[in-house]
Amino acid sequence: MAKLYHVPLSPFCRKVRLSLAEKRIDYELIEERYWEQQPDFLRRNPAGKVPVLRIDGKTMSESAAICEYLEEKYPEPPLMPKSTDARYEVRRLVTWFDDKFHHEVTSKLLYERVNKKVMGAGFPDSKNVKAGAKAIKYHLDYMTWLLDHRRWLAGDVMTLADFAAAAHLSALDYISDVDWHWSDAVKDWYAKIKSRPAFRNILTDQVSGFPPPQHYADLDF
Repeated sequence: MAKLYHVPLSPFCRKVRLSLAEKRIDYELIEERYWEQQPDFLRRNPAGKVPVLRIDGKTMSESAAICEYLEEKYPEPPLMPKSTDARYEVRRLVTWFDDKFHHEVTSKLLYERVNKKVMGAGFPDSKNVKAGAKAIKYHLDYMTWLLDHRRWLAGDVMTLADFAAAAHLSALDYISDVDWHWSDAVKDWYAKIKSRPAFRNILTDQVSGFPPPQHYADLDF
């Protein structure tokens, strides 16, 4: 059985978990306190980051590379479209969320409010929190624009781009940092993706000291 070394609220880990679950690949979850830089973990990934996936006799790191590997090795059900242009759009949006959204929103809200406390790294920086709360509105507006023109973020079918976005938003939703009243289009999109069987395991996550909001696991939130 595959093994995934992860942190529950890491959006990068959640993206891999969603891909594994959607493709019905059995795996064992192992929570890793990567910030402690334990020798055993550093042997798995010298970069000292999660996720790390052990599968097919290989040890893999970097969520984008892992998801691309899973798509090529386990193509059904597909999370990448067939055409070159459509695949480009999926990759562009995955990078948007894992780079721009992460830098402007996730790192300034989730990391300040949760990661710092869990790691014993001090108190949240209020300037970062305010910046993240402002930036998420811009990103929700961009998602609204995409969904006004498409059924899913990258086109007419659900793809890895949707999982990348949902991974970040679900982690932020755990700490009530998403205003779902801001955009009906985004709320409806999230309700669709949240209802998928692949999401069930993620909705059971618990982080000590941070109970999820009442609506977190509610499919009709």
